[in-house]
Amino acid sequence: MSGKYAFAKTLKEVRFLFCQGETSAATRTFLTRAYPTMKKNNPHTPILMREAAGTIPKVFARYEFGRERSQSLEGLSDKQIEDVVGTLVKPDP
Repeated sequence: MSGKYAFAKTLKEVRFLFCQGETSAATRTFLTRAYPTMKKNNPHTPILMREAAGTIPKVFARYEFGRERSQSLEGLSDKQIEDVVGTLVKPDP
C-alpha cells in the first residue's frame, strides 16, 4: 500500500468531502484505514477532510499552478475509492 500513496511532487493538497450519512460510509471506512499510511508517506502534503450534512462524497487533488482535479466517490466501495485516489495522487505520464 505504501507505494500506492507516494504522492506526485506536483501535488499540493488532497481534500475529501463527505457527509455523516450512509452515502459516505465507504469514504469514511477508506479514510480510517488509509489516512495513516498516506500521511506517513507524505508528511508535508495537507490531507483535508471536510464532513458536512448532505454533502456528496468527493475527492479533490490540487496541483501546482492552481490546477485541480476532482472525482465523485458516490456509490463506490472502499476498494474503488482506493483506486480513484491512487490515480489522482500519481504524477501525470
